[in-house]
Amino acid sequence: MALWGSRWRKSLEEVVEDFTYSLYFDKRLWKVDLLGTLAHVVMLNKIGIISQEELAVLKDEIKNLYLEISNNPDLIRDSEDIHTFVEESLTKRIGDIGKKIHTGRSRNDQVILDLRLYLREETCDIAELLINLRKVLLELSKKFISTPMPGYTHLQQAQPVTLSHYFLAYDAMFSRDLQRLEDIYKRVDVLPLGSGALAGSTIPLDREYTAELLNFSKISDNSMDAVSDRDFVLEFLFFSALTYNHLSRLAEEIILWATKEFSFVKLPEEYSTGSSMMPQKRNPDVAELTRGKCGKLIGNLVNMFTIMKGLPLSYNRDLQEDKPSLFSSIDELKIALRVWIGFLPKIEFDTERMYKLSSEDFLFATDIAEYLVLKGVPFREAHKIVGEVVRFCEENNKKFRELSLEEWRGFSELFDRDIFDLLNPESSLNLKKTYGSPNPVINKDVIKKREEELRNIIDRWHKLKSSLPDLMRLLDKV
Repeated sequence: MALWGSRWRKSLEEVVEDFTYSLYFDKRLWKVDLLGTLAHVVMLNKIGIISQEELAVLKDEIKNLYLEISNNPDLIRDSEDIHTFVEESLTKRIGDIGKKIHTGRSRNDQVILDLRLYLREETCDIAELLINLRKVLLELSKKFISTPMPGYTHLQQAQPVTLSHYFLAYDAMFSRDLQRLEDIYKRVDVLPLGSGALAGSTIPLDREYTAELLNFSKISDNSMDAVSDRDFVLEFLFFSALTYNHLSRLAEEIILWATKEFSFVKLPEEYSTGSSMMPQKRNPDVAELTRGKCGKLIGNLVNMFTIMKGLPLSYNRDLQEDKPSLFSSIDELKIALRVWIGFLPKIEFDTERMYKLSSEDFLFATDIAEYLVLKGVPFREAHKIVGEVVRFCEENNKKFRELSLEEWRGFSELFDRDIFDLLNPESSLNLKKTYGSPNPVINKDVIKKREEELRNIIDRWHKLKSSLPDLMRLLDKV
């Protein structure tokens, strides 16, 4: 009989049991369910609901169950969900004492407690992966600090940049992702236990003590909101989708660069595949799958929004469906981050080809216009003059370098011999004055600031992770 079934005369239809069954996905919450149960019974002991002798029995059996499942996860079975499994398992072992563990607790606040405990741990793990990815990007940025390559707008060659500048652009994206994750953690780190089904309890539960045991920084202050709040899940799903979107953009970059037409990179064999028919192929499957899987995380976010959009207060069974989306996004994001942490350092970059293409004359057109601006020409007039030079070169099959000084002066008397000094990527890069540009001197400073920022981030996440409760340590403590 289900834990709630005492007033039911008829059993659920088998098809309904199958329809409502959630153990196959929520069983991954078993550790945090035991942890939350331990903290709850310790608190019940503190307020006199559970005796010291009963607490000792409960602690022993919670520990035993924890160790048994750790050694054999297949023990989790034959229950409608993980919460029922834990309570039924303890009750079978210790009888009436086990029936006390749900005192002052509803499935509603138990479920959301487990989800918050679980997500705190996962955010710490994902933060560590993002930090490691950023370390890779910053190392590549240092390695290629002065490596010119063409930059693009509209997928058309635009101006010379550096390979370092590309990596710093993606590092900026993942830096914002880490900031978002740190902000989300604050809203995950709220204790809901003690909210009951929706209206708290007449039992004087010591919620502050429970929060202390589980190292929550805050306690929810509205019981109806506490059991039905999934904003933090939505925020996390948005973070996951956006972070994966950044991976997908990086993936598209590598896919393009690996084509014969670009030929900027050679893919490592251990991160690419061949063709079953064409022996010469080396396919960017890692990048393509990253691009393809991104839709799944966006879909998980949309799915959760759809679940939440019409729910009245407070708890509704629809909320059971929050976990498949959340778990899916966590799993997909973690494995993708691990792949890219290993993939990026093994890519071979054809810096000679990048240099050759970044030396194409027309990439310096903007620099030439600004050359005229610095000599007093209004920018729009300078733009017109250089446009006329470009058209002349196109019509006469010439390059900027092939024009004589007299030809340059035919467009403006302000052109002098120093115009020829502009026509190489090194000058284009080194003459950049604005902070945030691809000038290698400026980017060295940017990298130093990013590395200092990352060290501070590492320290903060290390403190958060080290503060997370562990069941075995909590057993020793209480």
